Amino acid sequence: MRFEPRLLDEIRARLPLSEIVARRVTWDRRKTQPGKGDYWACCPFHQEKSPSFHVDDRRNRYKCFGCGASGDHFRFLTETEGLSFPEAVERLAEQAGVALPAPDPQAARREQKRAGLADICEMAAQFFETQFKSPRGDAARAYVQKRGLTQETLREFRFGLAPDSRDALKTHLKGQGIPEAAMIEAGLLIKPEDGRPTYDRFRGRLMIPIQDDRGRVVAFGGRTMLPDGQPKYLNSPETPLFHKGTMLFNAHRAREPAFKLSQAVVVEGYMDAIALYQAGIRHVVASLGTAFTEDQILRLWRFAPEPVICFDGDAAGVSAAHRAIDRIFPVLKSGYSFQFSFLPDGMDPDDLIKQRGVSGFQEETARAKSLFDVVWDREISVARLDTPERKAALEKRFDDLIGTIRDERVKRRYQLDLKFKLSNLFFELSRQDRKGGRKPGAESAGGVIGLARERVAVSDDFGTERLVLGLCMRYPYLLDRNFERVSGLPFVNELHIGVRDALCRIVDDLETAPVAGLISSFDDPLKDIMHEMVLETIGLQEQKQAEFSALNHRFPLLKANPPEDFVEAAFLHFLDVLELNALEEELQSELASADEHLDETSWDRIQALTQDLARRREECAREEGELAERAKKIRSAPPAASADSSAIASI
Repeated sequence: MRFEPRLLDEIRARLPLSEIVARRVTWDRRKTQPGKGDYWACCPFHQEKSPSFHVDDRRNRYKCFGCGASGDHFRFLTETEGLSFPEAVERLAEQAGVALPAPDPQAARREQKRAGLADICEMAAQFFETQFKSPRGDAARAYVQKRGLTQETLREFRFGLAPDSRDALKTHLKGQGIPEAAMIEAGLLIKPEDGRPTYDRFRGRLMIPIQDDRGRVVAFGGRTMLPDGQPKYLNSPETPLFHKGTMLFNAHRAREPAFKLSQAVVVEGYMDAIALYQAGIRHVVASLGTAFTEDQILRLWRFAPEPVICFDGDAAGVSAAHRAIDRIFPVLKSGYSFQFSFLPDGMDPDDLIKQRGVSGFQEETARAKSLFDVVWDREISVARLDTPERKAALEKRFDDLIGTIRDERVKRRYQLDLKFKLSNLFFELSRQDRKGGRKPGAESAGGVIGLARERVAVSDDFGTERLVLGLCMRYPYLLDRNFERVSGLPFVNELHIGVRDALCRIVDDLETAPVAGLISSFDDPLKDIMHEMVLETIGLQEQKQAEFSALNHRFPLLKANPPEDFVEAAFLHFLDVLELNALEEELQSELASADEHLDETSWDRIQALTQDLARRREECAREEGELAERAKKIRSAPPAASADSSAIASI
């Protein structure tokens, strides 16, 4: 229904906006001036300690100067209570005493018809409730008691019983003057195509009414109570009142709790939703067993920006999540997504609540995966990435999926993050190939990662920085030949920066000056750390025979007296690693900045950084493979005459 601007203005004029907002906030007495229509409070849309939320009754507008939320009477209700715009207009019009215009005749007839069908459904619900409480309902009451449902829950959800009879409901409604055609249209009767008499759709089942946003009964869910009964659940068919693809079970109860918590939990079946509701998790809805539709997704976002979808952890649950992904991606928008919680295999939410309580369920949902991670897992789990063509196929699958996103900003973010993640994946695969098929992170006795304590391509900057400094002091020519690179290295540790700068200042004297003399020339606190590093890494004359210095511990192959060209190649590799880590940090910073402002310049910069990072990772992987091969030969070679045999034996 479209509303004339004049009507909306009249509602705004009759209802002060502060009166509507006051139901959700507490006014700040120091800043608020009611006489001027000027009100201040802490924002209801985000957490804050000082009031930055302003309501202006003269302009009928609110605005938060912290998060930017703004709007009028109707926007406030849609944002805080999840109402649709027409629902907000109807509610405020009733409060303001403003009569809404009569709908057009055709719409009026449709609404009258729906109201009539809702009355029939309500009569059916009352009939089922009566049967449930009667002696005929003994088995049904025993069943729900076994399921652990309380009397309060049974009343709240209006549990009922459909007698195991072909026409019990039909006969009852006929006695109330309801024509069969209306019962069929309401989804309560089935009319055989062969001309046989109509009969009740629900027979011998536990009945649970399905209610719309107003709480009206519009359909039913019937659950068999027989161990081998099929189908297990039977829902009403599509009717003028009931559309599975747009409705959510328990939505009218969950809407307000979900808004207060800014959280929503979505389960697959209404019995699971009822069990969670009984346990105190009131912000729960169920999807009525249908695949998610765009309408349901948009409705869920009116409850919370990132609802948690709970699926069983079995293959069927994972498959349901994967189907949901394809429906969600086209309608993704900034600030709105979904999380996925896969429960332990063989358990549904009802089972989990009974075994581990509310805290156990909350622990599982707290570990929910983001939509991005679930998409990644889905594609990687079926991908073979042993050839360039198969890697390209994976990239294309991601590109095709991301291409369905309509929101350009979200699309770009997915493109950026997936390129970065694919770059990491392909880099790890290259490392595996060079290490004989080992899994990422596996120990490699012969590789440089093993030699340098897994320093390569991991952000252990402290260890790598200490290793580079130690090599500079043991092999001064390395510093001399690579002075420009070392002096400009993006060190993280402040003491390491001081040691590096001190070494660079005395690089001309390092080869001839006594080590002890160099130490004494340093200022505190550099003197202490240099003294420690000299003693532990390069050793004074009387300590040259020490087998387990810190430098040897970080680079064990040094104990085998490797050739100088190998040491220099490894040293250059470690410089590459530090620069690579710095480049990763730079890209992450660019990505973080892009969250606030993503323009063409930022996009080009991020793309260039991503490509540079991928190239340099490949170079690091190639260097590592070459060094690993040389390390194997060095390890297997007979010890040099000058080498300490005990040190070599310990490698």
